[in-house]
Amino acid sequence: MSIEQARKDWYAVAIADSLELNSVIETTLLETGIRLGRDADGDIQIETLEGRPCTAQVRYGHVWACLDSPRADLFDIPEASQPGRTLVDCGAVRVRCSPLRAVENFLDIAHFPYVHTDILGSEPHTEVERYRVEIREETDEVWATDVRFFQPQAAKSAAGGITTHYMYRVPVPTTAILYKTCPPRPGEWDVIAIFVQPLSEDLSDVWAWMALFDDETQKADLIQFQQMIFLQDRSILENQVPKRLPLDPKMEIPTRADLTSVTYRRWLRQRGHTYGALTLPL
Repeated sequence: MSIEQARKDWYAVAIADSLELNSVIETTLLETGIRLGRDADGDIQIETLEGRPCTAQVRYGHVWACLDSPRADLFDIPEASQPGRTLVDCGAVRVRCSPLRAVENFLDIAHFPYVHTDILGSEPHTEVERYRVEIREETDEVWATDVRFFQPQAAKSAAGGITTHYMYRVPVPTTAILYKTCPPRPGEWDVIAIFVQPLSEDLSDVWAWMALFDDETQKADLIQFQQMIFLQDRSILENQVPKRLPLDPKMEIPTRADLTSVTYRRWLRQRGHTYGALTLPL
């Protein structure tokens, strides 16, 4: 998928509550400068800096933009409307990496003990147990299920170390959604998502969003915890070589723990998504 095709997809570009009446935000999407504002009725309008209108909508606490005619509706996250959940907009972390690298890192379980030591993982609990990954043809999404990993502090609400159960979902190339054990409410899932805004092929803003069952922790503390995790990831992402995500299996050698990454890359190849990717010359 070239940049022309990528322009037909939806991308989070701002937190909706940050856009006040008579205020203007300028940012970049797919190497195109855009301007966000509200009209007299309070509706959000987006246009390029040259004045060409873009398609806009508000969902999951964010403003979403499409530079061209959208190829499809925005994906659904049912938990966003589930009663009792705390919805948290965590803001963006700018990372000098491919948008696809940012998603792949979010899907990587094996790095927990080494990058998020004594929080999301610790030694000697480094083994990634067998899990399942599939491309669900009916929705054209990547899913990883039956994922289990010991974590010293799985969430801000966790009182101690637990074996956390995970599911990962990739509905579109630049969004990843994590479903994980909810410590205060067994049987439910906490939901954490990243919406990646590609500024260019090797520069991204990563917007984090959560839908949690947590009535006790202050939102500021939830945001701080999540931002801390992503800032730990940033140094790793910015030092990866190559910057763009290799799609040819010959270019990087995977391990069993990389099964989700392998499937994600295969799914990108099937979709012909090349923006932010590295492919071998013909």
